[in-house]
Amino acid sequence: MTSLLTIVLVIAMAAVLGVLLMGVYSMGRGGEFNRKYGNLLMRWRIILQLVAVGIMVLIFYINQG
Repeated sequence: MTSLLTIVLVIAMAAVLGVLLMGVYSMGRGGEFNRKYGNLLMRWRIILQLVAVGIMVLIFYINQG
């Protein structure tokens, strides 16, 4: 169970990194894409971070017992 959650955690962390890099690139480039999707990308980053932290807490909780 823990190894499956670890894999899911790595996938969630990679998704956070991907969205973060897209958002930073979008902000750096500016233009219409940034105006249209900049805030949306940062919102998704926050949601994905929350999911990743939740999975991490779940892994710690399972490993305690």
